Amino acid sequence: MKIDQLHQLFLQCEKVNTDTRKIEQNSMFFALKGSNFNGNVFANQALKNGAKYAIIDEEEYQTSNATILVEDVLLTLQQLATYHRDYLKIPILSLTGSNGKTTTKELINTVLSKKFKTVSTFGNLNNHIGVPLTLLSMNKETEIGIVEMGANHIKEIEFLCHIAKPDYGYITNFGKAHLEGFGSIEGVIKGKTELYDYLIKNDKHIFFNADDDIQVNKLSPYINKTGFSQLKSDYYTIKLIDAKPFVKIKIEDLIITSNLIGKYNFTNLCAAVLIGKYFNIDPKEIKEGIESYLPKNNRSQIINKGNNKIILDAYNANPTSMEAALTNFANLNDKNKMVILGDMFELGNESEKEHQIISQLVKNLGLETAYLVGENFHKTKSNSNFVKTFKSFEDFKSDFKSPSHTTILIKGSRGMALERILECI
Repeated sequence: MKIDQLHQLFLQCEKVNTDTRKIEQNSMFFALKGSNFNGNVFANQALKNGAKYAIIDEEEYQTSNATILVEDVLLTLQQLATYHRDYLKIPILSLTGSNGKTTTKELINTVLSKKFKTVSTFGNLNNHIGVPLTLLSMNKETEIGIVEMGANHIKEIEFLCHIAKPDYGYITNFGKAHLEGFGSIEGVIKGKTELYDYLIKNDKHIFFNADDDIQVNKLSPYINKTGFSQLKSDYYTIKLIDAKPFVKIKIEDLIITSNLIGKYNFTNLCAAVLIGKYFNIDPKEIKEGIESYLPKNNRSQIINKGNNKIILDAYNANPTSMEAALTNFANLNDKNKMVILGDMFELGNESEKEHQIISQLVKNLGLETAYLVGENFHKTKSNSNFVKTFKSFEDFKSDFKSPSHTTILIKGSRGMALERILECI
């Protein structure tokens, strides 16, 4: 079946689905394959559960006119998403970066939704499957689409750009994330700037941090761009007022107090402000949008349990974000402070070195109590009485005693699931 014909069937459906456990009535099911599953097997069940059509790529599972056979289900999903994106003809804003992508995306969506009907990436569905699903969740009522793009190898962002065809783009930063796939920080920069390469090649608009020398140098010859800065008057000026603990910024004559902690969130806020201004949203509405945004999903959440205050940042971690979080935490005025850190994943050959650097940083910051959890942190040497390491979460849990009147930073990679610690406090 041709993509234009499939698109006509798609328009008859309410949404797209790839999981039979979450099928909704009148949806279109895509029978994706993985290393441990074959979606074709569940196509008939998807139809029984309420799907209007099931897209398959193995002929033996074609049981009715509602099962549509294609050569490759994943490729078809991606092609349909691009066709739908062209069909809608709406502006698409894409963003990527090593840290802060999802928070920045949420902030941008909160600001732009003050004036426009927006659709943005749900959670962090930002890969070769998530980007198509995001595009297919947009409809004729959508006025701006916001698409987050993630990658851990060279050429992935380039591939996602050809699916989403962004009109606008922003890169949060370049940090020591996914070094196992990118190979080095130079590889990270090369991989992430594939977004800018696409936008420049197609003469699209770029938003950027004018205080980031890497971005400034990359974009120096390019004209179709808008930047923010704390210091340079030829860009839109945004000032950091405070970050103890919540980030407070100043734009024009307005003070905006966010619900985000840490100086590392300053540029995330700046991006949302800059993009809001570009789309002619009143500064007072930008302020309302940002101040209404509450972080969730284990990202910089502040949780009060008993007489303890917990900063839960357990969604993800890499050396750059870990250093920023620790430095900010050390600068808080709270009296009793404790850190509980989990291993950082996908660092490849740099893992041992980077975990040792963080362990040393914890010691140098002089925090009262520190727990380092995971096989990588367990190998580190801190030579400090207040730093304790544990090979597993279970080992940590059996030793941990809940504190009182303490501010606790919890941070680690997603695979460590450190939000489990909340049950121990």
